[in-house]
Amino acid sequence: MTEHAPPTPNKPPADEADVIVVGAGPAGATTAFYLAQSGLDVLLLEKSRFPREKVCGDGLTPRAVKTLVGMGISVTEQDGWVRNKGLRVIGAGKRLELPWPELASYPGYGLVRTRHDLDETLARRAQQAGARLHEGVTVTTPVRSERTGRITGVVAKTADDGEDRTYRARVVVAADGNSSRLSVAMGLPKRDDRPLGVAVRTYYRTHRHDDDYLESWLDLWDGDRLLPGYGWIFGMGDGTSNVGLGLLNTSAAFGHTDYHALLRKWLKGMPAEWGFTEENRTQPIRGAALPMGFNRTPHYYQGLLLVGDAGGMVNPFNGEGIAYAMESGEILARTIVQAPHDRAGAGPVAPGGDGTGAGRLPARAQPGLRRLLCARPHLRQADRQADADAHRDQAQHGPSGPDAVRPQAAGQPDRSAGRRIRPAGQRPVQARA
Repeated sequence: MTEHAPPTPNKPPADEADVIVVGAGPAGATTAFYLAQSGLDVLLLEKSRFPREKVCGDGLTPRAVKTLVGMGISVTEQDGWVRNKGLRVIGAGKRLELPWPELASYPGYGLVRTRHDLDETLARRAQQAGARLHEGVTVTTPVRSERTGRITGVVAKTADDGEDRTYRARVVVAADGNSSRLSVAMGLPKRDDRPLGVAVRTYYRTHRHDDDYLESWLDLWDGDRLLPGYGWIFGMGDGTSNVGLGLLNTSAAFGHTDYHALLRKWLKGMPAEWGFTEENRTQPIRGAALPMGFNRTPHYYQGLLLVGDAGGMVNPFNGEGIAYAMESGEILARTIVQAPHDRAGAGPVAPGGDGTGAGRLPARAQPGLRRLLCARPHLRQADRQADADAHRDQAQHGPSGPDAVRPQAAGQPDRSAGRRIRPAGQRPVQARA
C-alpha cells in the first residue's frame, strides 16, 4: 500500500483561494498580479487559452505604459514593443502632431502591441507573481450563501473534460469583459443611461507600418451626417497597420449603421499608395462593444467586485480602455489587501455594513491590516510582521489610523488629511496626474 504524505499546510486546495479573478485580460491579469504580489492566494480563471485574439486598436498611451513598467514588464523594442512619439489628429482640414507630454509621473512615449501578445504577457506576469492561472475554464454561475446571498465562489466548465467544477473564495472579482455574465448572474445588468461605443478594426499590409505617431481621423461621415466617433491608423511595425473606427451611441445612426461597410467606405478616401485595399487586408473585420461611464454599478456588491470593462471603465472621450483596465485592477487589488474584514472572515465590509450587502469598499486602510479575509497559514507570518510594524509605529509616532487624534500646535495646518496608509512591505503607489 502506498502511503501518501499529508498535504502541506501552506498550500491551499486547488479549488480554493483567497480571491478568484474571472477573466485574464488586462484588468483581470493586473488585479491578479498585485494580489499575488501581496501574498494572497489567487485563482485566475480564463475561458480561452493563450495566445488568443481580442478586438482592439492595439495602441497604448503613456498612461498604460506606466502601469506596464510598474509591473516589471520590459517594454524594449528587443522584446517586441513598438514605441510612438505622440498622437496625430486630422480633421476639419487640419493636421496636428501632438507629442506625448514630458511629465515626471509618466513616460514620454506610447507603445503598440497586439492583444494577441499583450494579454498573454500580462497573464504570464501574474503567474510569475504567484497567481494560479487556469486556462480553458468558463465560469457559468456564481455560488452564493443561502444565508447572506454573498458570492462565495463560482461554478465553471473546463474545456478539457467539459465537467462542472466549483471554485471557492472569500472574494470574487468580475473581470469578464463587457458582457460580464457573472455580474448579470449576480443581478447587476448594464445601465442604459451611460454611453456605449462600438469599434471595428482589421489589419492591412502597408508601408505606413512604421509610423511613429498614432493617427486619428475625426471626420467620419455617413452620407451627409457627421458621426460621433473617429477612425484610426496605428502602425504595428511588422509590415501591417491596425486600421479601424469607433462610434458612440449618441446619434440616431447608432444601431442602424453597417460598421463594416462604413469602414470600407472611409478607407476608399485614403491615398491609394497606402494600400488599404481588400487584397492587402490580412485579417477579417471584427467588432466589439466599448462600455463607458461606469455603465454597471455598484462596483462592489455582495462580495463581488467589478473591474475593467465589466465595470464600464472605458474612457468616453477617446475610447481608451487598456490603461483604465490595468489601473482599476491595481487600485482594486490594493483595496482588497487593505480592506477591513468582518470577524467571521466573510470578506470585506462596506462602511457601516456587515459584509452581506452592497456598498463601496473603504478608501483608506486600517494600520496593520495585512490579513485579507481569513487566517490562512501562509499569511500568518506576514500578519504578525505587519501588526508588529504597526505597533512599533504607534509607539514611535503615536496612532496612525484615520480616527487618530494628534496634538497640533496652534495655527499649524492639519497635514494628516488624505494621508495614505499602506501595509508593511508594500511599495508606495505613485501619485497619478
